[in-house]
Amino acid sequence: MTEQKKHLTKSDRFKVMLRSQFLQGSWNYERMQNGGWAYSLIPALKKLYPQRDEASAALKRHLEFFNTHPYIAAPILGVTLALEEERANGVPIDDAAIQGVKVGMMGPLAGIGDPVFWFTVRPILGAIAASLATGGSILAPLFFFVVWNAIRVGFLWYTQEFGYAKGSEITNDLSGGILQTLTKGASILGMFVMGILVPRWTTIKFAPVVSNVPLAEDAYIHFPKGAVDGGTLQNILGQLSNRSLTPNKVTTLQDNFNMLVPGLAAVLLTFLCMWLLKKKVSPILIIFGLFAAGIIGYVLGIFAP
Repeated sequence: MTEQKKHLTKSDRFKVMLRSQFLQGSWNYERMQNGGWAYSLIPALKKLYPQRDEASAALKRHLEFFNTHPYIAAPILGVTLALEEERANGVPIDDAAIQGVKVGMMGPLAGIGDPVFWFTVRPILGAIAASLATGGSILAPLFFFVVWNAIRVGFLWYTQEFGYAKGSEITNDLSGGILQTLTKGASILGMFVMGILVPRWTTIKFAPVVSNVPLAEDAYIHFPKGAVDGGTLQNILGQLSNRSLTPNKVTTLQDNFNMLVPGLAAVLLTFLCMWLLKKKVSPILIIFGLFAAGIIGYVLGIFAP
């Protein structure tokens, strides 16, 4: 008699999605989200591996290091479910292949979650809810809670299903064709997003003055000494649009950088840190080195606060 093929139903996959919302429930500094990841997969692993020893081995397999944005983990979960299902049905997929898919996807995709959810969707919904609240509407907190969770849960479910559907294609080409294309595309997208965020998260201001040019008498505002009346203040405010506040035009090195290549210093610093990490320099040492460089540079007048 032919053994019946094992299959994860939509109900099984839905249970995994519900559990994935606790992905960071046991976050730790050694393997980060591995506990939540394994907890999410338990319903599927029990279905695919009814034998206790097989289920234990599968659970142990997923206790390896895992870390990504908690919502972006959904498509990776879907692909992993497909790989485990194929393995349970006799396809020769080893532990390294499953772990390789997880690692290959979690890094590049991690940089997408913050700009999409934390910096776009949630601020927009928060602003709408705040406007409702200032108008005295009691629906403001309910609006934020319901809409945010509808978007979040919907994204978790549909992207997990998408990953599950595409996972079967990956298992049909374990030589690396589809997987290589998928991870390459995710890497390009992730690096693109991270490249945008580097100037936002990294700020370097050079303090040295390049030029200090006196302005003509009619090019800056002459502030009167002592108290001013309403008419004088109104006159001063009217000159703000076309006159300088100071008698000299001071141009710093940072002003020149901003005109030529904004964010260049931040990008170069990022590449320097990447090069140091490639040379096996400790991340802790790099962090303390940045602290020291910033403090010394400020004392010497190289960097501005």
